[in-house]
Amino acid sequence: MRPLPISVLAAAVALLAAPAANAHVVHTVSPGDTLWSIAAQSNMTTRTVAVYNGLSESSNVVLGTPIKIPSIAEGQAALANAGLVRTGAGATARLAPVTPSGGAPPPQGAYVVRLGDTLSGLAAQTGVPTAQMAYMNGLHPSAHLLTGTLIKLPAGAAAPAHAAAPPPAARIVPNADPVPTPTRVSAEQVKALASEHGAPASLAAAIAWQESGFNNAMVSSANARGVMQVMPGTWDWVNSNLAQAPLDPRSPADNVRAGSLYLAQLLRQTGGDRRLAAAGYYQGLSSVRSRGMFDDTKRYVDNVLALQARFGG
Repeated sequence: MRPLPISVLAAAVALLAAPAANAHVVHTVSPGDTLWSIAAQSNMTTRTVAVYNGLSESSNVVLGTPIKIPSIAEGQAALANAGLVRTGAGATARLAPVTPSGGAPPPQGAYVVRLGDTLSGLAAQTGVPTAQMAYMNGLHPSAHLLTGTLIKLPAGAAAPAHAAAPPPAARIVPNADPVPTPTRVSAEQVKALASEHGAPASLAAAIAWQESGFNNAMVSSANARGVMQVMPGTWDWVNSNLAQAPLDPRSPADNVRAGSLYLAQLLRQTGGDRRLAAAGYYQGLSSVRSRGMFDDTKRYVDNVLALQARFGG
């Protein structure tokens, strides 16, 4: 039999030796998923999955969107390309943490319920009435907290007693309004709705982009929901005190209306000070006034004010 040309043999060897392209698998984000839980289910670090997908380790994942789970080789290559591991003999992980470049800080007061936590216990540890914590999170004051429940604690509160324990992989979003839905809005829609409800269009758009990227499916690790990342307690308060008609908890437009009404109220309370109003939107105005802006609040406000130019502010 006639021997194969050397060029053909070389090509065959190269094909056998080459790793399979796009060996990753795709995971579609489902209710309760977080970047940490998705990585843990695949026996990978959060950092590896985050870097492979071009995300920060603190990123919120969006319901219904795809997350790529890399092979071990792909994950290592992504970390190496990002300068997060040394390659070659004696390679070790770099100690510097991954931080989003100019990105938003993580939500203040974000907490995942651990085994043994109770609503009354968390309230006592953070210095607020149980009823107030329940109201803010859309819970009944006597509700039994399931491990994995996402709740908001007061901004700047001390870490709860069980915070040092590893958080459970499952995430539970309390059944309360507003309801996240897999819908996006445009910048122009946000600006138009904000203007209708007394908030500066560019500031509202900047906050909406910073908070959710205009995505109504977003649920933060602090239990805020929708385009404007409205807390259940804030939603109820706006509905009862500021809205002229009942707001639809499933409507992305009404989520923007609620956030815009709340922002307009903050501006009235601060004499039109946009920096202070943005800080109040993130940290809570009473906390800002009593304790000053925390460092992550300052970063949040700087990001929002810088974004205004993109939206005509």
